[in-house]
Amino acid sequence: MARTLEGKLGIVTGASRGIGAAIAENLASKGCNLVINYTSASSTDLAASFAAQLSSTHNIRAVPIQADVGTSAGASGLIAGAREHFTATDSRRFQIDILVNNAGIARNALLPQVTVDDFESTYRVNVLGPLLVVQAAQPHLPTDRSGRIVNISSVSSSTGFVTQSVYGGTKAAVEAMTRTWSRELAQHATVNAVNPGPVEGPMYAANSREFLEGIHGWVLHTPLMKAREGVDSDEVVKEANESGGRPAYTKEVAGIVGMLCGEEAGWCTGQVVCANGGMVMLH
Repeated sequence: MARTLEGKLGIVTGASRGIGAAIAENLASKGCNLVINYTSASSTDLAASFAAQLSSTHNIRAVPIQADVGTSAGASGLIAGAREHFTATDSRRFQIDILVNNAGIARNALLPQVTVDDFESTYRVNVLGPLLVVQAAQPHLPTDRSGRIVNISSVSSSTGFVTQSVYGGTKAAVEAMTRTWSRELAQHATVNAVNPGPVEGPMYAANSREFLEGIHGWVLHTPLMKAREGVDSDEVVKEANESGGRPAYTKEVAGIVGMLCGEEAGWCTGQVVCANGGMVMLH
């Protein structure tokens, strides 16, 4: 893969596993230096190992930084840690070229079972987190429009899936902030969102039977979720035949994020870009 992001610095929140790790891998393969953000101390070894692997494989610098981005101290600490590791020794210059707000949580529940803690915890991570990180990063963005900010939303912002009063609301808020930031930060960076549907990994696997039954019709009518014999693994094909279709591979979502981080995407901002195989077709 061409190293089109050679020498740039990217920060990916929630990057130790899942979609975040795939995004980090995609950016690293293009030469981007990285901050691998993670939240829990239990992920320290995983994040350190992943950062070392990216550095070795792609000949970049990747640094793991623990921070709870849903707090002011965590968000400012993340940017301060990045500055400590990536300030140029000669010029003392520090610039954040790419920021991917990926960290997020989901707590699904029918309306009567939604708690205040569900609401506050999910909005704190999914909405306040990106806001705080962008606030902390803004002074260090480029001033020539070359910066790239990508927010990870979800099809849940517009589908009204049962049990997602809270999660769907947080992702709608992320999309609203994306449009506002695209105007406020126009001289610094493009700001876009991507909206994955079902994606392989523990978050999708943890969904209840009720939720999966509720989205079955959506899956059946998603053009790219049909599994392909001889292309997808036998296990994926079997599971897709039972569920109606396969979830996205994390690398497929990461590829769309990586596309938006390139120079060629410089005339695209304020958009919610499909990363869901056609489950949701916005207009």
